[in-house]
Amino acid sequence: MRVAIDTRKLHDFGIGTYIRNLLRHLARLDRQSDYIAVCRPEDADSIRALGPNFRPVPDRSAPYSVREQWSLPLTVSREKPDVFHAPHYVLPTLMPGRTMVTIHDCIHLMFPEYLPCRMAKVYARAAMYSATRRASRILTVSESSKRDILRFFPVDPGKITVIYNAIDERFRIQPAEDATARVRERYQLADPFVLYVGNVKPHKNVERLIEAFALVLRRWPGKLTLLIIGEAISSFPTLRRAVHRHQLHGRVRFLGFVPEDTLSVLYRLAGVFVFPSLYEGFGLPALEAMACGTPVVASNVSSLPEVLDEAALLVDPHSAPEIADAIVRVLSDPAVGAELRAKGLARAEQFSWPRSVARTLEIYREVANER
Repeated sequence: MRVAIDTRKLHDFGIGTYIRNLLRHLARLDRQSDYIAVCRPEDADSIRALGPNFRPVPDRSAPYSVREQWSLPLTVSREKPDVFHAPHYVLPTLMPGRTMVTIHDCIHLMFPEYLPCRMAKVYARAAMYSATRRASRILTVSESSKRDILRFFPVDPGKITVIYNAIDERFRIQPAEDATARVRERYQLADPFVLYVGNVKPHKNVERLIEAFALVLRRWPGKLTLLIIGEAISSFPTLRRAVHRHQLHGRVRFLGFVPEDTLSVLYRLAGVFVFPSLYEGFGLPALEAMACGTPVVASNVSSLPEVLDEAALLVDPHSAPEIADAIVRVLSDPAVGAELRAKGLARAEQFSWPRSVARTLEIYREVANER
């Protein structure tokens, strides 16, 4: 079997995590098939390092560009794969042969304001419509995302397969004491803190988290900090204004992106992880926190109840008082924190990249053998 995979977004935050783990575990599970990785030229060496059955094929077209609509099919057609896998919703209309697409969520349809212009919205909807129509199989990461796809597009439900995301094994490994000490010292973490990890776009609801944190401080007797880890906030000045409005200077810290090894330590040092998102295709950061033994407070909407089950305190993300109550409950009641830690660790064990990629490999074989 010969499989071509679009890996141009290898270093992205969300889809990049999916691609990296897909490639890493395919390399461990399958040494017989040939894998062609359509990649950026600078990623060719890292593709070759996966094994002798992985071959990089550079393509300079940018994701979501007009050029990829003809460049990618031309590149792939030369390789004559049995199946082509697009790991995000763009499947060029000229792509030959049998194809698969992974649609992680419908964020661009539910929150079109994130797109730069009206034409980008039209392109996103058209690209997803084309992908759902043309792909031999659609993969998605939760039953919630499957329902969203069926809501927006006339697709046979049997064409969609749900394969859950999973947790990088690094989050399951207890960091060394000296590594933990270095992170404490570098970020000056002497006081207890509440943690949020993810981007800070409006649907992530970080502004309401800041409001809820202000309510927590009215009831919390000691020092407490809110750490927000993710993309730079320069594009979202509303968050800075929220900090100013609630007079939280010095109590809310924006750290930007941090390496995964550092993030693993920060998860473990946090008193509670809070994920108040209004929409998630899967919600990986909350599951990562659980794998690190951190109590989780999360939204009761979208995919989060499905993924987190009863291992988190689920709250109405539109209610700052409800979010604040859950944070205080975890921080003030050791029994609640201990119960959430135990349930979270057990829940996180149910999500495995080897199992998820093995199922994806089964779908490759099914599609490659279809007549």
